[in-house]
Amino acid sequence: MSGLISSVAWVRRGVATRHPQKYVLDDQELERVSALARIELEDARKELEAAHKAAESMGKGAEGDEADDADENDESAWVDEDVDAMDEDVPMDQDPTPAPAAEGAKPAGDGLDQYHLDDYDEDEAMPGMGPFSNIKGLTYYRNNDEDPYITLKEDEEEQEREELEVLPTDNLLVVAKTEDEISQLEVYVYEESEENLYAHHDLMLPSFPLCLEWLDFPPITSPARTQNASSSSDAAQFGNFIAVGTLDPEIEIWSLDTVEAMYPDMVLGRPDKTAAHVPTPLGTGKKKRKKTKARPTSTAHHVDAVLGLSWNRTHRNLLASASADKTVKLWDLNRDPTINGEGGEGEGALRSFDVHKDKVQAVQWNQADPTVLLTGSYDRTVRTFDSRAPDAGVGARVGGDVEALRWDPWEPHGFYVSLDNGLVVNFDARALPSDLDSPSPARFTLSAHDGPVSALDVNPHVRGVIATGGTDKVVKVWNVADDQDTGKRQVSLVISRDLGVGKVFSTSWSPDDPLTLAAAGSKAKLQVWDIGANAGARKVLGSKLAEAGKVLKEKQSGGVIGVASDEEDSSGDEGGDDE
Repeated sequence: MSGLISSVAWVRRGVATRHPQKYVLDDQELERVSALARIELEDARKELEAAHKAAESMGKGAEGDEADDADENDESAWVDEDVDAMDEDVPMDQDPTPAPAAEGAKPAGDGLDQYHLDDYDEDEAMPGMGPFSNIKGLTYYRNNDEDPYITLKEDEEEQEREELEVLPTDNLLVVAKTEDEISQLEVYVYEESEENLYAHHDLMLPSFPLCLEWLDFPPITSPARTQNASSSSDAAQFGNFIAVGTLDPEIEIWSLDTVEAMYPDMVLGRPDKTAAHVPTPLGTGKKKRKKTKARPTSTAHHVDAVLGLSWNRTHRNLLASASADKTVKLWDLNRDPTINGEGGEGEGALRSFDVHKDKVQAVQWNQADPTVLLTGSYDRTVRTFDSRAPDAGVGARVGGDVEALRWDPWEPHGFYVSLDNGLVVNFDARALPSDLDSPSPARFTLSAHDGPVSALDVNPHVRGVIATGGTDKVVKVWNVADDQDTGKRQVSLVISRDLGVGKVFSTSWSPDDPLTLAAAGSKAKLQVWDIGANAGARKVLGSKLAEAGKVLKEKQSGGVIGVASDEEDSSGDEGGDDE
């Protein structure tokens, strides 16, 4: 696998710190990291002890007869390090004292006497060689700052500060990228006015990232919150963070205002007294199967990959997660994430919901009703329920594995679901039954792609505009309008394009520009696409833009902006438009 980007998240303008700080591993941070990583350290200690005992049992330990190190009691292994030791090795049966030369005999030479090598290092008078002949007065300085004759001194710190500066007019884009088996978060700066996209910094991840969710709430273990605990400033109440779900059953929360960070601000779902992350083979004996046993679910933490995340923008301390362990969990970022056992107040997840029978692929809070969750699963169902009373929820069978889902921000009860069979389905939650065996009619069904619709997003600025991406490598923008005569929804394709990102795994509308979206996929490339640069798109969506009070700006790049490189044009113009 060469590389891919599994998820993309925007950061709206004015949120990021203008001058990000560098990570400092001081005593306080070391204590915090040690507390968060104690499970890894404890596991490593146990593994070392087990390996040591195994080596001893095989007679190959450090103390065994076959060890590489010599026995400290064996005097023959000692080395004489006398400073007066001879430089040449002399056989033991040979007298090291040279025999006296015969009287009148000429000392035996080696034929090199004529070169006078004994006098080679003696200084001799050298003739003058121009204006630089007298070099004794020159002084060597370790750097330019110490040299008084150099007045143009580069301030490296100031230069680095300028390079890391994020202006209030800039967006940040965070991508979950894996390339050559190395996983990391890459943070980009998008300068909309300059039509420029460039890499800002990256954060290394221990496992394959699957999903991202931006949030502005500082977790309780965040250094920024600890430092500003006694302050009433925004630094103690707001921030710039990204939550990451990975193949490991844990959720990491990183600060995007800290560069070169070595450890996340919070880790959710790391058990202390269980081996939840150690795979157990199905078979026994010598022939063990490659597949692993399904680990029993826990109410305190996930036991399989985290596939989806959603942050509650009203109750800002709440984060919901969907997992391959068939559960949905609710986390309180104000609580200590330490897990000391199964369940109990103040331990692990705040709530755990078992509303599906297979992997839960996606989850999202309803912004209009912030206690309501929407979930989608590989059991080919979607469920929506109040987190305070999950048993009273409603749902629908959708006829395919759920790939992505989104609440419609323009209709509190409406939502979209994308499936692995190429369909996008729209539902009204008020018309769904509590019994999944009952009919659950959709408001409309859209055949969007040839293959799974792996990416879906609803425009927050313009009503009835959605973006989809699929494994057919195409990104499409759709217009959903109400038919005044029939009262039904009419869906039409506005524009489609192959952006050159491979199979599309993520599409996301900009939080600031009405017709700008980001897309990424199996080629590990990020592209920013302004569909407003297309005349056909402007014509179709012009009335809706005017209704929303949005004004389009003319772009010079043709609408597609990528990261500039030596091998490809920065415009990233690949593929064509289908109008």
